[in-house]
Amino acid sequence: MHRSGTVLLTALAALAATAAAPAPATPAVPAESAPTGFASVDAWGQRGTTGGAGGPTVTVSTAADLIAAVKAEGPRIVRVNGMITLPAGMYDVSSDKTIVGVGASSGISGGGLNIGLPASDSVTSPPANAVHNVIIRNLTFKNASDDSINVQMFSHHIWIDHNDLSAGYDGLIDIKRGASYITVSWNHTHHHTKNMLLGHSDKNAAQDTGRLKVTYHHNWYDRTPQRNPRTRFGDPVHIYNNYFLDNSDTGPACNADSGCFVEGNYFEDVEEPMTNSYSGPEGNLVERNNVFAGDTGEPVTGGSVEDPADYYTYTVDDPRTVKETVMREAGPGTIGL
Repeated sequence: MHRSGTVLLTALAALAATAAAPAPATPAVPAESAPTGFASVDAWGQRGTTGGAGGPTVTVSTAADLIAAVKAEGPRIVRVNGMITLPAGMYDVSSDKTIVGVGASSGISGGGLNIGLPASDSVTSPPANAVHNVIIRNLTFKNASDDSINVQMFSHHIWIDHNDLSAGYDGLIDIKRGASYITVSWNHTHHHTKNMLLGHSDKNAAQDTGRLKVTYHHNWYDRTPQRNPRTRFGDPVHIYNNYFLDNSDTGPACNADSGCFVEGNYFEDVEEPMTNSYSGPEGNLVERNNVFAGDTGEPVTGGSVEDPADYYTYTVDDPRTVKETVMREAGPGTIGL
């Protein structure tokens, strides 16, 4: 056989082998090393949110080990391996912790995580020992006996990211009593009514005014009827690039002097996509460049809100792409952890 024929046969064999080989798996989205939004802001003596960086890494697979690891003093990275069933109740998380699921199917059921000192009406400014610098990522939370995640009592610099939360008794993610500098991002919430609360009472101005600064971005509010979120006093509350699907009551509801800056979101079949007049005292709500699709009502807006860009730099995705992006990338198992 001539050399040219041999080369041709070799090339055809290589091409056939390539065609027969399975396509490479789609790589996971690279895990962000730091949050965007209020959890990134230097404030209250804390430079951004780094969690347990610099501390030891421990892997836990039992309730007792998880409870002990998240409560232990000092920085620590806690890897949750598998679904862990906690006894009913809320379990304290101390400062400087990263709590992260291993793979796509690790998490917590039965109980919930509490980030914050015991509730006290008499404390009206951030105490020196407020819980701070906590990261919760890549976990599934379900069937909590109370809240899935509760943040309270001036806790600050908290990042809640890429989790799946459902079927709790009370709130899935509640933030209250002066907590601030928090980012809630890339979470999938579903099969639950009272979804995310920001500020627990119209009468709690002493603790909450000037605080409750929270960013909600790229979350999937999947048929959660209310508290998507419901806010009091926080200003600004930044709500951008989220996907709201079939929320039968309302999307963001901003009351009691709170200020919501709602931009670049995708609302689909939401009865009342946003309002500053839901229940109790009115709040303030500014909306910009949102998509209203399907059987979605009209936004109810009014008042003025601080611009989040005065606090941090961020990029808003084209809202027309948000539905696809959030459905593909929200929740655990998408960021290679």
